[in-house]
Amino acid sequence: MVQVAENSQAFCRSSLTINSTVRRCRNALTTGMILVLAVMLSVMFTASVRAESAEPGVNLFILSGQSNMAGLKPEESFTPAVEKAFGKKNVIVVKDAVGGQPIRRWYKDWKSADGSRPDSTGDLYDRLMMKVKAAINGKEISTVTFIWMQGERDANEKHGEIYAASLQGLFGQLSTDLGRKDLNFVVGRLSDFDLQNKRYPHWTLVREQQVALADDHPRCVWVDTDDLNDGKNRSGKMIKNDLHYSADGYVKLGQRFADSAIKMLESSKNQVSEKRGNP
Repeated sequence: MVQVAENSQAFCRSSLTINSTVRRCRNALTTGMILVLAVMLSVMFTASVRAESAEPGVNLFILSGQSNMAGLKPEESFTPAVEKAFGKKNVIVVKDAVGGQPIRRWYKDWKSADGSRPDSTGDLYDRLMMKVKAAINGKEISTVTFIWMQGERDANEKHGEIYAASLQGLFGQLSTDLGRKDLNFVVGRLSDFDLQNKRYPHWTLVREQQVALADDHPRCVWVDTDDLNDGKNRSGKMIKNDLHYSADGYVKLGQRFADSAIKMLESSKNQVSEKRGNP
């Protein structure tokens, strides 16, 4: 009987030891699983935070053209608007404009309607690109938007028939030189200065071609300027349907350019998000 009792006690102690070991193993497994899960959640959270806080690349805005672009001061309305939309450190604005100049001083492959070519083309484009390259040196560019306000000289010289082709060529030239197929273009349409074509024979023709090009180009929009050439100019003189814009008109022009550019960039961003399946 004594031996049986001792065996029973030994069996009980053995069972307790096994149960204790099982419990420790279960606890260890549970603790391990919790640690692994915690690490996974931490990694996922960190990746999510990095994705949400990741800074976008720089948005480049190139402004060029003749006198009405020269009269625009980006710091008055254009630059503050795009900086508000994208952040000051995410915006670069480069402007270079010269009054009274035809598009051939930007578009290097320009030729007249009869096929003749001038001795020199593209010198103002080269000057513009020198400024652009200096401004973006060492920076990662996310988007490029070209803002164009020009056409008066070509309307005066009766080159309206080839204006759309010239402008399209300039777009392609810039796209190639910057190595981007996703350039955005904002074109300021000529104002209502000479709708009768009395002083500038191809005024309305250039206007029409600017609009037609913008309507046909998926990454191009045009901006209305018909109400910007009335009021006081920068010299304080009252003007009405003038070739150039009023002081307030230039401020509004900058805002309209900015609004159009911002809308295009936000639209492109939304399209990319939809393709990726992001909300």
